Amino acid sequence: MKMFVEPPVIYLHKQPVDFRKSINGLSVIVEEHMQLSSFSGALFVFCNRQRDKMKVLYWDQTGFCLWYKRLEKDKFKWPKKLSGEVLTLSERQWHWLLEGLDIQKMTGHQPLQFTAAY
Repeated sequence: MKMFVEPPVIYLHKQPVDFRKSINGLSVIVEEHMQLSSFSGALFVFCNRQRDKMKVLYWDQTGFCLWYKRLEKDKFKWPKKLSGEVLTLSERQWHWLLEGLDIQKMTGHQPLQFTAAY
């Protein structure tokens, strides 16, 4: 299922947040704690302390959208050991996270860059 229209970037807030917060409260976290613009069109991903709920905030040029997912029997594999308070996820990592995979352990092939010798 495709939920978002090609986000320019996906930011994950590593620390759990109070899930009583809605659009306004999460926007404050984006602006003050993450030091990013909540109007950028990026996805801002948050998790609760139990890691069974996720909220995603984004601006779609006409207003804020808040997406919410609750797992019934499992927990999100939240990347705690990666450095930094805010992580930038690739679209692939974002899908891995939603599918329950551990993005800290998942790595793809490293891209190679060659030049032709003349």
